[in-house]
Amino acid sequence: MDFLIREIRGDEWERTREIRLAALQDPAAAIAFLDTYEAAVERPDPFWQERAEGASDSGAGSVRQFVAEAPDGHWLGTVTVLVERPSDEVRFGEAALVDQTHIVGVYVRPEARGAGVIDALFRAAVEWSWTLPEPTVERVRLYVHEENARAAAFYRRFGFAPTGGKVSMPGDDGAHELEYAFPRP
Repeated sequence: MDFLIREIRGDEWERTREIRLAALQDPAAAIAFLDTYEAAVERPDPFWQERAEGASDSGAGSVRQFVAEAPDGHWLGTVTVLVERPSDEVRFGEAALVDQTHIVGVYVRPEARGAGVIDALFRAAVEWSWTLPEPTVERVRLYVHEENARAAAFYRRFGFAPTGGKVSMPGDDGAHELEYAFPRP
């Protein structure tokens, strides 16, 4: 399967919205995302415009969204990377103890799974993390639901390792998200 990995552009808010809504309709969405389709579909256009601009190649630099784009322009998958510093407000999980990035919003369309899309998206996310001039990122982390075995298996295969950290799922104190990290080489 042919595809190109690239950073989104600020004016691609409609495509950003479309792939997010597709992700939230995936059967694994309940254990993969901290958002719902019902909530996301109600968000106004300015929300999506701001989100795309902030995660684009022209954004402020603390968030970057990558997409896998097919030759026909169709987005096959996406991943978002957040810069986290010890002094930052905690978005999810435990506070950062070192300068790090946090991978979120991982999604590959069913028809593109098994074609190397996720590997290429993760390579782009991790490489972007290592090339940041400031801060110097010490590790890349992510959280995965304890029942999301397929995602956890990929993360381990890619080189992420469980840290032992875990947090309760918002709205379900009986379920947990497990922290995985990929240290700077």
